[in-house]
Amino acid sequence: MTAVHVPGIPVIEDGRLISTSPATGEEAGRFPVATPDDVARAVGRARAAGDWWAGLGFTGRRERLLRWRGLIARRIEELARLMHVEGGKPLPDAVVEILTAIEHIDWAARNARRVLGPRRVRSRLILAEFTGHLEYQPYGVVGVIGPWNYPVLTPIGSTGYALAAGNAVVFKPSEYTPAVGQWLVDSFAEVVPEQPVLTTVHGLGDVGAALCRAGVGKLAFTGSTATAKKVMAACAESLTPVLLEAGGKDAMIVDTDADLDAAAEACVWGGLTNAGQTCIGIERVYAVEPVFDAFVDKVVARAERLTVGAEGADIGPITMPNQLDVIRRHIDDALAAGGRAVLGGADAVRPPYVHPTVLVDVPESSAAVREETFGPTLTINRVPDADEAVRRANALPYGLGGAVFGRKRAVAIARRLRSGMASINSTLTFAGMSTLPFGGVGDSGFGRIHGEDGLREFGRAKSITRRRARSLLPSTTFERTSADVARLVKAAKLMYGRR
Repeated sequence: MTAVHVPGIPVIEDGRLISTSPATGEEAGRFPVATPDDVARAVGRARAAGDWWAGLGFTGRRERLLRWRGLIARRIEELARLMHVEGGKPLPDAVVEILTAIEHIDWAARNARRVLGPRRVRSRLILAEFTGHLEYQPYGVVGVIGPWNYPVLTPIGSTGYALAAGNAVVFKPSEYTPAVGQWLVDSFAEVVPEQPVLTTVHGLGDVGAALCRAGVGKLAFTGSTATAKKVMAACAESLTPVLLEAGGKDAMIVDTDADLDAAAEACVWGGLTNAGQTCIGIERVYAVEPVFDAFVDKVVARAERLTVGAEGADIGPITMPNQLDVIRRHIDDALAAGGRAVLGGADAVRPPYVHPTVLVDVPESSAAVREETFGPTLTINRVPDADEAVRRANALPYGLGGAVFGRKRAVAIARRLRSGMASINSTLTFAGMSTLPFGGVGDSGFGRIHGEDGLREFGRAKSITRRRARSLLPSTTFERTSADVARLVKAAKLMYGRR
């Protein structure tokens, strides 16, 4: 029986995963679906490849990762076109995503030795006869389950750093963007043909579950909070450590002394880029009373200029067709609860597209405020002051990113946001800064990619002590005498006993 092909919805036919464009139905590729045995074999091969890869050392891995970076840069138009076909992402957005991913590969390759390499650690007086040494050893094989909304940047945030740390990687791309995932793996194989250091397994959620149970050293997942809990439960069966980047409902706060033009421009970008399908996208805005009306007018003026469509538009299609129902429900619920649409509204959902929608005066109890929408919609609510804005921003269990616009109090407000990241007078910028860790708290997950913390996520800390002299204050031995203990007591009082 032949499967029915609905544009954008992945279909399995004759053991192969078929990926199509959500906008046109154009086929992007067909890939063999992995069985649990296939996944286990892939991890087994990766384990041997990981030993070889780790043996190259930081210098050998850096050289190969920089070659991969260069290859991606030279073929940036080719990859961007594939992202556009398979996921509907506008070409300019695809280019920006690839550029950001290239930066992360470059930084991870160049900094892995400094962050993870062996180094001496100072000892203290009680154990002065010992030297301390610290290094970060690879897990061997890291499993990566990637998302569809940023199919290059997000997986590379885990994969690039895991590779730089000396691990092999088995990558399960989203079933909505398998062609992009395979492109990344094939391009890596061109510069590292010797061993299957980076490989893919394709399929639906059951393939991801098999990867969790296949004996990887660590599992990095990006996706919804509900699926993150399932991933964590599967990995818990074997105590496999996990890194989880889950959902978000990021808030933006506009204070009285904000530059409203800059705030409106950044709000439209942060909320509507990639058709709003961004985990760190701005979905909620709290503007203080004195600037609320002017800010809303400026947002609407910019958002209504955006074009929607398949080719050359600012906003492309919704990649997951089923998400259209969620977006429609959130808009309808907000309006039924007393919210007002100052742009777009009930007729904004026109499959496979959603037109920009700005909702105001939406009750905090509504789905549009409390649940992740993942569409080109914004709720903007007025608040009496920044303190109330912070309270509302922190009221949800999510805690991924956020933004603050203002001058005098902006830094203090950003620090009070219950989130893993925050930007001041910009939106989303922390994702592109390779020197900063990226990740959330609460229902948005835990663990970090990017930056030094991101490198350390993919290495196990190994501590080594080495005796270098005779103990002057012997403590860890049955050969100690009562006089030795008395000297230890005296030393403790001298060192730590002062008030």
